[in-house]
Amino acid sequence: MQVLAIWGLFAGLIVGMLIVDILRYMNNPRALSLREAAVWTGTWVGLAALFSGAVFAAYGTNKGMEFATGYIIEWSLSVGILFVFLMIFQYFRVPAIDQQRVLFWGIVGAIVLRGIFLFGAVSLQSYFAWLVYVFGAFLIYVGIKLLRQGDVHVEPQKNPILRFFKRIVPMEPTYDSQNFFVRRKGKLVATALMPVMIVVMTTDILFAVNSIPAILAITQDPFIVYTSNLYAILGLRALFFLLAGVMGMFRFLQVGLCAVLVFVGVKMLVSEFVHIPIAISLGVVVTILAGSVVASILLPVAKDSVSESGDESLAVPTASAEEDTEETRKKDRAA
Repeated sequence: MQVLAIWGLFAGLIVGMLIVDILRYMNNPRALSLREAAVWTGTWVGLAALFSGAVFAAYGTNKGMEFATGYIIEWSLSVGILFVFLMIFQYFRVPAIDQQRVLFWGIVGAIVLRGIFLFGAVSLQSYFAWLVYVFGAFLIYVGIKLLRQGDVHVEPQKNPILRFFKRIVPMEPTYDSQNFFVRRKGKLVATALMPVMIVVMTTDILFAVNSIPAILAITQDPFIVYTSNLYAILGLRALFFLLAGVMGMFRFLQVGLCAVLVFVGVKMLVSEFVHIPIAISLGVVVTILAGSVVASILLPVAKDSVSESGDESLAVPTASAEEDTEETRKKDRAA
């Protein structure tokens, strides 16, 4: 009965907030202001904290710590993917109002895909215990590779799914009132927003390949695995607009994320021989991430290097830019 109650609480919170979010988006489909983004981000984090308290009360300290650790790891990795999303939007020159739509449907797709991947991974690991070593080695490899690689580069033109899509579906190079498809002379044509959606979804799949082994290093409980992952994903849209203007400040965050991946990978490799308590794992993860943020604040990027690197171009378009874009669309349709 207790298990059903906690599942009911989870489903009720998620479905209720999704309905509110969907209605808000449908009634006013625009980019979030900084204040709105902060309120919604705080709301999602608050819901995760509320649910974490319920897990502590229903399942005990150990499960509660597993949820908290899993949520923090998945949330930090989600912050990492926002850097990539921002570069994708910059690459395609996506107006802020259209970024909102892509993020909305991208998160809906991520919820479904993560659910399939997570339960599949948990099932596989229950049958093949040796996969823990494969996952661990993979995380260490990814962490070191990202650390050596430095800045993440976005190359949508090399995306095989996008290239295949362009071959079979006619496309037009303009955005059209947030539509993914429009009819032109009786034919269904993809707008410039559809390639962005494809790249975002495939990028999220690649990040899921990293995040799933990371959460499995903390727990193999399907309930904890899925709920911690889902709560981290749901707040991404608001978090994107909250961090979009200040992402350049956290230059050491990627180093911290790489260190977290390596730590989690090592934890998986030594799990058969050395038991690392969940409280210690939580402390290590929080210390690494907090340290990377503090280091970024204490050692900011010099203004000259920022302007030279072109990071200013990563800013989300302003409201006036959205109006100009909408005016351009009207002229294009009139023509």
